[in-house]
Amino acid sequence: MIRFLFFPILICIATLWLGAGPCSAQGDKPVAVASTTQVADFARHVAGDDIDVRCILAPGADPHTYVPTPGDVKMVADADIALQNGMYLEGNNWMAKLAEDAGKPLVVCTEGVAPIGLEYEGRQVQDPHAWFDPANAAVYVHNITHAFVELDPDNAENYRARARLYLAQLRALDGWIRAQVANVPPKERVLVTSHDAFNYFCRAYHFNPDNDYMSLAPMGWSTGSEVGGGMTPSSRSRVVQSLQESGARAVFVETSVNPKLLREIAREAGVAIGGSLYSDSMGEGGSAGETYIGMMRENTLTIVRALTTGLEQSGQ
Repeated sequence: MIRFLFFPILICIATLWLGAGPCSAQGDKPVAVASTTQVADFARHVAGDDIDVRCILAPGADPHTYVPTPGDVKMVADADIALQNGMYLEGNNWMAKLAEDAGKPLVVCTEGVAPIGLEYEGRQVQDPHAWFDPANAAVYVHNITHAFVELDPDNAENYRARARLYLAQLRALDGWIRAQVANVPPKERVLVTSHDAFNYFCRAYHFNPDNDYMSLAPMGWSTGSEVGGGMTPSSRSRVVQSLQESGARAVFVETSVNPKLLREIAREAGVAIGGSLYSDSMGEGGSAGETYIGMMRENTLTIVRALTTGLEQSGQ
């Protein structure tokens, strides 16, 4: 869904006259700015060479706790369209505020996803980590494609054609993950991570059946202190006990979350570290997880390996 926040045309004319940079409609290809690495990757697969896609978050950054910089303000101001995950992944709704302040249309990429509801401090919140089910990733792609067609109708068929190819790749990814996970006996499908980023993955691929196919995580659904980060001694004790009772063969740290807390809890519970997973951010350029398909592939291999064969003891 796009919410258009128009500035008068006179602003564009004034910008040109003052030499502050051309509006993209005057010559250069359109510019889209994404909040997160996953959204940017989806957008680039649709955009090809027809739209310049930029990203605010760097690989490894945490969207829950991120605070925009003056450079981010300029990036959004220079763009033609802004893309965000939505469902409060961007803590304090920072991407929507940047787009509104700059008067830019905003695409909420999770629009149309069936959200998983979570309870936090007696209220219901929506789990924003929807991309962990490739079927939801397809929803992101559809929303982005529709937005790009509206933004640049002259290249509409290019966007639709690229989207069709990428959607086929997402369907293949889903089938491949199911085949890999089938190697893990159902009773061994216990997935414990730093925070509740993997609910959609657990639901799609039947992990944690004793927890209603939901994540097992000590930090709650967000790493931000304002929405569930932090832990009291009593809650920590309960987490250690529940981990021991879960029968988990391993717990997994995350590339975008400080692993210190989970490593300490795993040590107290006597459970090994099974490896590191990409969660709220993809990997650095040149890494195996620098794309969405790459991060999902590497996560799956790490999980399956740890739950079926030897466990990585590094960091214990």
